[in-house]
Amino acid sequence: MSKTWYPVINYEKCIGCLACVNFCPHGVYDVKDKKPIVVRPEECVDFCKGCLKGACPTGAISFVGDKVKIMTDGGELQ
Repeated sequence: MSKTWYPVINYEKCIGCLACVNFCPHGVYDVKDKKPIVVRPEECVDFCKGCLKGACPTGAISFVGDKVKIMTDGGELQ
């Protein structure tokens, strides 16, 4: 099964708290210049939404991909 979505960080919303880095058990994120970056998008578990709901206090993470256009911070598809 191929990947259907990937996390994307909106740096205009990101406050650099690194909650996503600390929260993700799949090692998707790392830190560069004191900001989170997506280093292993292929490790993101499709439809997990853990970092979306549990980690990012500003809603700076969204998901884009082949079958999913955009997953909003409220969990709705756009």
